[in-house]
Amino acid sequence: MTLDRRSLLGLLGAGAATPAVAAQAAHTGQVAFLHGVASGDPDQHSAVFWTRVTPTDPSVGEIAVVLEVAHDASFSATVRRSTGLSALAERDFTVKHDLDGQGLEPGREYFYRFIANGVTSPVGRVRTLAANATPQVNLAVVSCQLYPGGLFNAYEAISQLERLDAVVHLGDYIYEYGAAADDYGMTTGAALNRAPLPPHEIVSLADYRTRHAQYKTDPDLQAAHARAAFICVWDDHEVANDAWMLGAENHQSATEGDFATRKAAAMRAYYEWMPIREAKAGGLKEAINRSFHFGDLASLHMVETRLLARAEQMDFANIPKAADGRPDLAAFEAQRQDPSRDLLGADQRRWLGEAMSQSKAAGRPWQILGNQVVMARVKGPNIEEMVPPAQLAQMIAGLPAEYQPQVQAAIQLFKLGLPFNLDSWDGYPAGRERLYETMKQAGVEPIVLAGDSHAFWVNELHDNGGQRRAVEFGTSSVSSPSPGDLVAGLPLGLALQAANPEI
Repeated sequence: MTLDRRSLLGLLGAGAATPAVAAQAAHTGQVAFLHGVASGDPDQHSAVFWTRVTPTDPSVGEIAVVLEVAHDASFSATVRRSTGLSALAERDFTVKHDLDGQGLEPGREYFYRFIANGVTSPVGRVRTLAANATPQVNLAVVSCQLYPGGLFNAYEAISQLERLDAVVHLGDYIYEYGAAADDYGMTTGAALNRAPLPPHEIVSLADYRTRHAQYKTDPDLQAAHARAAFICVWDDHEVANDAWMLGAENHQSATEGDFATRKAAAMRAYYEWMPIREAKAGGLKEAINRSFHFGDLASLHMVETRLLARAEQMDFANIPKAADGRPDLAAFEAQRQDPSRDLLGADQRRWLGEAMSQSKAAGRPWQILGNQVVMARVKGPNIEEMVPPAQLAQMIAGLPAEYQPQVQAAIQLFKLGLPFNLDSWDGYPAGRERLYETMKQAGVEPIVLAGDSHAFWVNELHDNGGQRRAVEFGTSSVSSPSPGDLVAGLPLGLALQAANPEI
């Protein structure tokens, strides 16, 4: 995504193309760099630098590591050399180092590498954030990378971009499902020989570590990490599908134990394996909301919408029934509009309002919200008005058998004007209205970024009074299947646009 003062160009640059060549992992000596290098959370003078050192002897408990940062890829002009770093078994031999805001110049590109036991890692690039006049900001925006769902060629395209300030990852960096024939994505995964590891649904710390490790063996993902800093936030699949504060749709306590234990394991592995700053001492690990300022041009505010404050999702399967057995839409709507339903929570919303207000006061014209799920009002389209009955029946019959009941039920519910997705902001309209009031009070109309949906969106967002509060750009997935893939031949995008004035 490129921002300048006149236009918004190249939006959502998570496209397609050809694999970039990441530097090959070194295998000599007693260690190897099998998972590439990465940087993240850049500021004006630093970034978080990450790698994983794989020992040939699994009994090793600690490996000494050196980080070098230079002006050039040949490291003839080294500007920082950090010694005394360690890859520890207790952190799965991952290494993460922050220069603590020292040593690097604002708005400049650097090269970095790690050295352990005489073995040198691949080389990465990172651009620090600008401090003053900034003519443009280039961001790649990605989400939803299902390892068995397809190849990561979007990352290959990103790795080849000539100018790139950062990659904004909106979540679902990993998925938790197993490798059974009927597990999510495995029809494609089996054909591509991309079965997830471990082959079962991940629950324990060891499971989550193994899954993160597998994802970071992908050469295209390694190339993108080596190309630019990532600014990340999790969505649900980093823990389990449709996660909320106290549970998840894909967590069964009877067989998978306590959800809080699973969540803690997932977050620990995420912090180990991702180039993100550690949670502040004494703070909540769930609180990964934070801001990034690109000179005098833009601020990016990353929010957390899953584990901090999200109320449990409503479910179409549990719509209240009236006395005649039909759906009680009034009762459903009263539940959906419950003021207690929220995604951000009061503390995070207050932080966001202050961050946007301060950025505007500093003179930055662009405010960007790194948000996980679609914010627009999206009601499901009346498919039966669009497609002749015989054609619709043929389309449903062509679906995999396990999807047919879900699609048929959705078609009937959408005729009633129900939301397209209750896991998105449409399931939390009171919380959304509070967010819009926060934007109003801050005096900004931000760009809202969204992932999660596996589809591209361009939306105008309005409050209950009809006033525009933001514009939204949603990115499709790296490799996770789109809803449109399930109903080939149905113009789902056009149908949603026709049914919804915000789209």
